Amino acid sequence: MPLPFPFTRAAVLAASIAVLAIPVTAGSQQAEGVLTIDVGNVRVARGTVHIDICPQAQFLKDNCPWAADAAAQVGVTRLVVRHLPPGRYAAQAFLDENNNKEVDRALFGIPKEGVGFSNDAKIGFGPPKFADAVFTFNGPSQAIRFNLRYFLGAKGPPARR
Repeated sequence: MPLPFPFTRAAVLAASIAVLAIPVTAGSQQAEGVLTIDVGNVRVARGTVHIDICPQAQFLKDNCPWAADAAAQVGVTRLVVRHLPPGRYAAQAFLDENNNKEVDRALFGIPKEGVGFSNDAKIGFGPPKFADAVFTFNGPSQAIRFNLRYFLGAKGPPARR
C-alpha cells in the first residue's frame, strides 16, 4: 500500500531512528563527569599515586569501578577520573613507591607506603568508615583534595629550606 505522502518507507524509518537516537546520546553525555583529585603530602617522586573512587558497596575493596594512576610528584600529585556518574563516593589512595600495584605492609598489616582517604578521613586502628570519607559528585566536573598519611619512615615531603 503506498504511503499517503511523497516519502518512501525507508526515509520515514531512517528519520524515526534518528529522532529516537538523539535523546539517548544527549542524556548519556550529561550523566557522566570528570573528578579531579589533588593528593597531597606525597613524600617522594618515585612510583605512582593510585586512586580508587568507590561507591559504598566497594569501599576498601580491590574492585572499585573507577580508578586512576599518575606519576608521583613530591608534594601534590593530580589525578583525573573520567566518566564518573553523579553519586555518593569515597576515594582511597596510596603511594605505590615500588610500582607493585599494592600497598606494602609491615608487621600487623601496618602500611609501609602512604595511604589516604577523601575528606582526610581519620585512620585509627583500622581504615575509616565510608561515612567519614563520603563525598557527593554532582558533575559535570568537580575537584577534591586530601593528604596521604605515613605510619613508617618519613611522614611527608622533605622540609623546604
